[in-house]
Amino acid sequence: QVQLVESGGGLVQAGGSLRLSCAVSGSTFSTMAVGWYRQAPGKQRELVASISSGGSTNYVDSVKGRFTISRDNAKKTVYLQMNSLKPEDTAVYYCRQMLSHTIPTLLIGSWGQGTQVTVSS
Repeated sequence: QVQLVESGGGLVQAGGSLRLSCAVSGSTFSTMAVGWYRQAPGKQRELVASISSGGSTNYVDSVKGRFTISRDNAKKTVYLQMNSLKPEDTAVYYCRQMLSHTIPTLLIGSWGQGTQVTVSS
């Protein structure tokens, strides 16, 4: 069974950077599409960035130019580099396996614990 575990969150000042990691167990990583989602208090969960098995990427408009999603197939890990962080980026961030990196609602598996990102002003 494939498992995805998030890490790398923390407290950072506005304008700072963090890099999140999504470690994946299982032998199918190289064929997987993976997305980073976030949920802020009182808000719906949203897809922030996604990456296909071939490395194609998508981003929500609010993070374009600031966040970069990447994957290391040898390490079975997907990263989310977050620069120029803003207080509105504060949320719990989750990674999920996707059926297609362009369809946010077609997911495989279940939600994990996530990793908290807090950006202070």
